[in-house]
Amino acid sequence: MMGSDMNESRVRHAATRRDWLAHCSLLALGLWAAGANAATPTATASPKAATILVVGDSLSAEYGLPRGAGWVALLEKRLAGEGIAATVINASISGDTSSGGRSRLPALLKQHRPSHVVLELGGNDALRGLPLAMTRENLAQMVRASREAGARVLVVGMQVPPNYGRQYGKDFAALFATVAKAGGAALVPFLLEGVANGPNSEAMFQPDRIHPVAAAHPAMLSNVWPVLVPLLK
Repeated sequence: MMGSDMNESRVRHAATRRDWLAHCSLLALGLWAAGANAATPTATASPKAATILVVGDSLSAEYGLPRGAGWVALLEKRLAGEGIAATVINASISGDTSSGGRSRLPALLKQHRPSHVVLELGGNDALRGLPLAMTRENLAQMVRASREAGARVLVVGMQVPPNYGRQYGKDFAALFATVAKAGGAALVPFLLEGVANGPNSEAMFQPDRIHPVAAAHPAMLSNVWPVLVPLLK
């Protein structure tokens, strides 16, 4: 009987020792994991770069200018110079109307998935005498489509010369503000502010008196910049 008790005691002792060793192993493993986690800093996500899609006409497409001299190219350079992470895609086409921009926009949104859309269209509508209601509806639809795609929108307004008639000019200028307000978009009232109505306006245009020279484009960017930058933050 005594031998049996001694054997049973040895078995219990061995089992207790195994439990104690297992406990020590788990404790050491937990301490190692905690130390490893503490030694590895939590990664901080960097801000996602913005993608700015500019849909415009010849005023944004560098018509008659050296490559890189237009306000859109200057915008890209200034963003980089100020350390703002952004890619600028210039999808502007000389001669384009609001109808043309409206038809092109869905494919552009799908292809580039922009975070911001700048709409600079409508000037050619006025030059062709197209109905203001049509221009207004085209721009409104472009704002809606851009916002539905998840982009913030900036509407860039335009004005026409006095020879178009006072009332027509007033109604044309007002439609951009109407579209922007109704669609929840930001607004630049007049892209050519300080250019077309500045003290040296004649020298600011090419011989056709429609398209600004390269020297005018920094002023055009100055009209866009203070409205666009807050949208990027």
